[in-house]
Amino acid sequence: MQLKVNGIDTFIACGGRDFDASLPTVVMLHGAGFDSSTWSLHSRWFAHHGYNLLAPDLPGHGHSGGKPLGSIAELADWTAALIAAAKAADFPAEITVVISNKPDAAGLAKAKENNITTLVIDSTPFGKDRAAFEAALQAALDQHGIEVICLGGFMRLLTTEFVERWAGKMLNIHPSLLPSFRGLDPHGQALRAGVKISGATVHFVTPEMDAGPIVMQGAVAVREDDTPDTLAARVLDIEHRIYPEALRLVANGDAHIDNAVCRTAATGSPDDTLISPTTI
Repeated sequence: MQLKVNGIDTFIACGGRDFDASLPTVVMLHGAGFDSSTWSLHSRWFAHHGYNLLAPDLPGHGHSGGKPLGSIAELADWTAALIAAAKAADFPAEITVVISNKPDAAGLAKAKENNITTLVIDSTPFGKDRAAFEAALQAALDQHGIEVICLGGFMRLLTTEFVERWAGKMLNIHPSLLPSFRGLDPHGQALRAGVKISGATVHFVTPEMDAGPIVMQGAVAVREDDTPDTLAARVLDIEHRIYPEALRLVANGDAHIDNAVCRTAATGSPDDTLISPTTI
């Protein structure tokens, strides 16, 4: 969302809801290195924790030439990857419905292109009543006989009650090798820490953010000239590869939680090593 504040273009992230004056507001002053990936990661983290986020486009510090930055859903459309995988005859799950609380979510268009049912449950009328919104969401899930939920770019904070109801049946993906670099700006965290390998993680959702049992991970080498954007682009490819395969494990019954750890019947990849940097 974009508006003028004292004559300055200002971008707002509110986690898929309208600006809420009753919530604390964070103003982020950004420099020339501020990009669409960084904006999306910041907006996701602050929205998840119940903040409004304002980013004024100050003179000399513009990020997009006055154009609104993309949302997480636009930057990383996992819906397309899951739909493509589910078309295979041997895939054990069917993508039954794609639900969003925002009518312009990129995944809705992709689902419609593939003749998959879509549903928008606009969260705006519910305001801060998360329980009422989740009751409507649960009714839709029940109506469609849903057994597993795959979250992708869904920035609305879910209640503990809803998460626990779907324990072991709700997946999320995060662009780091959890438990490292949870939450805000994982690619920036990875680069600042100087790690040589980064990646993505599919995990079961728990009430604590980015902390559920790990189902599958994929890794890439970190290059010396990487920026958060270039690293994010390579990790995104990994995300599109592992999310469908993690869903395959869960749908086949080949993943279960044992003492807060996900155990699977799968083996490692043919070459179980990734060394970075290489000296040859």
